[in-house]
Amino acid sequence: MEKPFAEACERNRAPLLEVLKEAFAGCHAVLEVGSGTGQHAVYFAAGLPHLTWQTSELPALHAGIQAWLAEAGLPNLRAPLGLDVAGNWPAGPFDGVFTANTLHIMSWAHVEQFFAGVGRVLASGGVLATYGPFNYSGAYTAESNAQFDRWLKSRDAMSGIRDFEAVCALAKSSGLALERDVLMPANNRTLLWRRLSESAA
Repeated sequence: MEKPFAEACERNRAPLLEVLKEAFAGCHAVLEVGSGTGQHAVYFAAGLPHLTWQTSELPALHAGIQAWLAEAGLPNLRAPLGLDVAGNWPAGPFDGVFTANTLHIMSWAHVEQFFAGVGRVLASGGVLATYGPFNYSGAYTAESNAQFDRWLKSRDAMSGIRDFEAVCALAKSSGLALERDVLMPANNRTLLWRRLSESAA
C-alpha cells in the first residue's frame, strides 16, 4: 500500500527528537499513544536506538503504520497495538510514554482517560512527553492557535486546544509531576512529566 504521509510530522520531527534524546535518555521501552501515520515512530526509533518504540493506534490505521515500519526494518520498532484511550491499555509497565497532536483532537473525557491510562502503565520514575498546542491562563499563545482551535471545534465540538492548567491538574491526579515546558516551533509545546514514586505520590 502507499504509505500515509503527514507534512506536520516532517516539520516537527527534528525539533522533537532533540527534546526526546534528553527526556528518554534513561528509557528502555516507550509507548507511543496515537502513532498516526507511523512517521514519528520510524524517525524516533532510528534516532533513539537504545530503546524499544511501541506503536499504538486505532486498528483502522494499523496498515499505514505497518507500511512505514516494514520499509524502515528497524529492530527496535514494534508493530502497532490496538489502543483506544477509553478502552483497554497494554499491561506495561513502560518507562516512557509519548503522544503528539492528540489531546486537542480528543474529547475532554478522553483526555481524562488518557492521563488515567498513563498513570496505570508508566513505571515509577518514568517520563511522559506530550506535544501540541496549549492555552495558558485561558488564553491562546498565538492567533494561529486561535484559528486552529476554531477549525477543530467546527469539525468536532468536543475537541479543542487544552488549557495547560487543566492538563496539569489531570496529570497530578495520575501521579505525574511536570518537569519541563519546552517551547517548540509553530506555537507548540512539549510538556515533560515524571511519574512519582508511590511514596512521593
